[in-house]
Amino acid sequence: MNLKDTPFLNLITQLNMKSNFCKTPEIRRIRGFQALITSALAFSLMTVCVKKLNGRLPVAELIFVRSLISLLITRLLMKRLQINPWGTNKVLLLTRGFLGTGALFCVFQALFFLPLASATVIQYSYPTFTAIFANYFLGEGIRKRILLAIAIGWFGITLVAQPLQSNALEVQTPNFAIYIALAGAILTSLAYVSVRKLSKQEEQLVIVHYFPLVSVPICLPFLITQGVLPSSQEWIWLIGIGLFTQIGQQCITKGLSLLPAANASAISYSQVLFATIWGVFLFSETINFYIIAGSICVFGATLISLSAKADLDLA
Repeated sequence: MNLKDTPFLNLITQLNMKSNFCKTPEIRRIRGFQALITSALAFSLMTVCVKKLNGRLPVAELIFVRSLISLLITRLLMKRLQINPWGTNKVLLLTRGFLGTGALFCVFQALFFLPLASATVIQYSYPTFTAIFANYFLGEGIRKRILLAIAIGWFGITLVAQPLQSNALEVQTPNFAIYIALAGAILTSLAYVSVRKLSKQEEQLVIVHYFPLVSVPICLPFLITQGVLPSSQEWIWLIGIGLFTQIGQQCITKGLSLLPAANASAISYSQVLFATIWGVFLFSETINFYIIAGSICVFGATLISLSAKADLDLA
């Protein structure tokens, strides 16, 4: 089978082309919501693949493989659609690539030092930073409903993660680990703001392209010195990481082109709902009152964000 004609490439090619038909603000809002929910689902499946690897492979190797797969798929798609891969605003495109790569390293590195619950809570503080930075750099007003959605969603994340229930928090947590996790959240929010800015002048695939274009050369030295040869089963999960990341990145880029950054980041809280489902059915994790209450909060934050109509005209 010709790689250019695989169902996967056909699917995400159509995904990239659908945004051209979003004529009215209401349709753009619906399409943006659909793209962001799909992105959250894809990223949650990506974390399933990471969890299946059981931490045997170094972080740089995971980022390298997912970036390499994303780079190859994106280049094939741009060739198919005859899109110039280099874009126009190269400085901001490269900046977006460095911000995204730095965020990945910070988030994954923090997981080595912090309990998963604590790292999750800190990482999901990024919608708050996104709303602030979008207001400052892009002039996007923060509606009261969005502030409410961010607050409710973050509270829900805290309940789901249950940081106070973790015995690991009884141990002294290194301050630098908290700073690394917080830096990851800030870099994530800045990356999303840059995507929102770029989406007004660049093709979605060009924006996605620069992420792995920066990540691959950065990870290569770490791979040479720390790389571990994956087993045949690990290759399956590594490929899954790359494919789900590609879908997630393309969907979130589309969503950020259709919705204000604050709305988009609040909707991304829905990833916690998917992660909870996978945890129960794939990893036999238990559900208790905190998870149920937190999931309701997250779902409510998503609905509030969706109902907050804003000026979606992309001038």
